[in-house]
Amino acid sequence: MSKVLVLGAGLVSGPLVRYLLGVKDFEVTVATRTVEKGAKLVGRAENGVAWAIDVGDETALEALIARHDLSISLLPYVYHPVVARLCVKHGKQMVTTSYVKDAMRALDGEARKKGVVLLNEIGVDPGIDHMSAMQVIDRIRDEGGTLVSFASNTGGLPAPDANDNPLGYKFSWAPRGVVLAGKNPARYLKDGAVVDVPGPELFAHHWPCSIAGFGTLEVYPNRDSLPYIESYGIPTVKSMFRGTLRYPGWCDSLKKIVELGLLDETVRPELARMTFAELTGTLCGGGRKATQDALARRLGLSAESKPVTDLKWLGFLSDEPLPAGANTYLDVLAQRMLEKMQYAPGERDLLIMQHEFIVEYGDRTERITSTLVDYGIPNGDTSMSRLVGLPAAIAARMILQGEIDLTGVQVPMVPAVYEPVLKELASLGVQFRETTTVV
Repeated sequence: MSKVLVLGAGLVSGPLVRYLLGVKDFEVTVATRTVEKGAKLVGRAENGVAWAIDVGDETALEALIARHDLSISLLPYVYHPVVARLCVKHGKQMVTTSYVKDAMRALDGEARKKGVVLLNEIGVDPGIDHMSAMQVIDRIRDEGGTLVSFASNTGGLPAPDANDNPLGYKFSWAPRGVVLAGKNPARYLKDGAVVDVPGPELFAHHWPCSIAGFGTLEVYPNRDSLPYIESYGIPTVKSMFRGTLRYPGWCDSLKKIVELGLLDETVRPELARMTFAELTGTLCGGGRKATQDALARRLGLSAESKPVTDLKWLGFLSDEPLPAGANTYLDVLAQRMLEKMQYAPGERDLLIMQHEFIVEYGDRTERITSTLVDYGIPNGDTSMSRLVGLPAAIAARMILQGEIDLTGVQVPMVPAVYEPVLKELASLGVQFRETTTVV
């Protein structure tokens, strides 16, 4: 009997836990601060148990890890190195869906000595993006092709039938991380030249992206794409780009939200006494309630432009008091977006991932497009939760059953991981469609 510990019972945990509960001879413990959340995930499964844990109590955490064969950390990323260190100490395996940081990387040598694998980045992005890209890249290499351009674009969005607000986006979790992306600089390679995008200009760098079998979205750069040239082993590329997909119009509106100053994180006690219109008036420099015309002038746009009407729709010209407990402009924006841009019962989300490879062979140049379009289940699992949780669950099963036999700090960029995981994902309906054209 293999014992699996799942740390965390957040929004992506459900599909992962149910998959593991369905594996014969697996015992699954879901440990979380609020034991009721774990109990809800486990349900009536005889091989599942919910456990209360304060992850800040390292003694209790260590005891729990030591009793299990493998731990899956779905905790905030800052806790992963602690879990990993304790797994190595007790010779236990570990899986996470988060990016490898320096503190995790530092455990590689000791993990190898102990015969422990610390498998990271095995979610959707990171995770499925790595695996699906490397599967094609390795095939290109085996066929003698030279990869000269690679682009990988991913977006989690409301499905078209749920896309009913002007901004074309909905949140099933706290929106701070999404809007704070407007502060991140980005870097990519285009035709042999490095393009640096300052954080405040991020949303000014966007363009249409045609998605096979779906339609046209817009894409903007996703942080620093250059390290993936080495990670993916593709030094021949002259263009390397990783992007984020959104419905058209998102970037123009977010650019103006950034310009207005709504991402500012300075604590401002006076917000407790203000309305939305008074806040917007302050940001417009007038010191009184803002009008639609004043907001348009501040942003250098017409009064009926989409960014202005989007802010009006969000309520930033209303006389409503600001949300209770909002101490910064960012608090106000995030709380308002969460209030106005949530999924209604029965609505579906959508995850789209598309890779484009330009490959030179001796007698031709080809464009290979590999596309995943995956929808959530009405009143069931979201696409995001399935595509984050299932790869981690599959990998955990394969590690415990001996199908993945690696040690040290690993990411799923090697055939020993990506081939079996992608094969099983395809059997569960998560499959890329590939087209090839001669350029």
